[in-house]
Amino acid sequence: MSTDQFGLAEGDYVPDPDRDTTLLIDAFYDHLAATLLEYALPSDLTTAMQARQGELEAANQHLIVDEPARHNLRMTLALVAAYEFLLPGLGQETAIAAVRAAFVEPLGDTMKEGTRAMLDTAPDAFQAMVQLSKSREEYAFGKGFVFARPVDDDERYHVDVRRCFYHDVLVANSAPELTPVMCAFDANWIEAIAPDRHGFHFDRRTTIGTGGTHCPFHFSRSQEAG
Repeated sequence: MSTDQFGLAEGDYVPDPDRDTTLLIDAFYDHLAATLLEYALPSDLTTAMQARQGELEAANQHLIVDEPARHNLRMTLALVAAYEFLLPGLGQETAIAAVRAAFVEPLGDTMKEGTRAMLDTAPDAFQAMVQLSKSREEYAFGKGFVFARPVDDDERYHVDVRRCFYHDVLVANSAPELTPVMCAFDANWIEAIAPDRHGFHFDRRTTIGTGGTHCPFHFSRSQEAG
């Protein structure tokens, strides 16, 4: 059975922020329900987390700059709400790890398999990935992020995130320590890239969430490609 819930394998994926965010948040809370059982925490905490997420969204409406930001706000504040309830019982390190696992793991195979299938079947895997990146920059990230593109040609696509909406929201809600959780989610598609097979490699040496001044998303054709 296919697990390509995002339709990545078809090669013509266009981000749908409402659909994609709802999939992520639903999977996030489902995973947290199992976490609560694991740590013998009250099972009704997920309901309280979701209510808290709604309160946080209402209090952070001023951060919405466009339609993608509306959905990115929902996603980011789901992490904050869960973290607030997990922190007292689990402590910071374990609470962050639990939030990270709930956000990164549930749809990991879906994204990895879909991205790999897209790259495997594309006439030019590098160009397919560049087009996907540009589509996500426009439709999924929007004006809440600031991008610089020092290189954009047939051999390299280097885009640097100079401002991260996720990080801004987390800072505004006193939880900047959660930003690396958002960074970790990208491993789900990064790990699908096989340079020997797809003819390009990806490099992201730092992120704003891990202390960098920016997040470099650098795609470059392999030397032997082309």
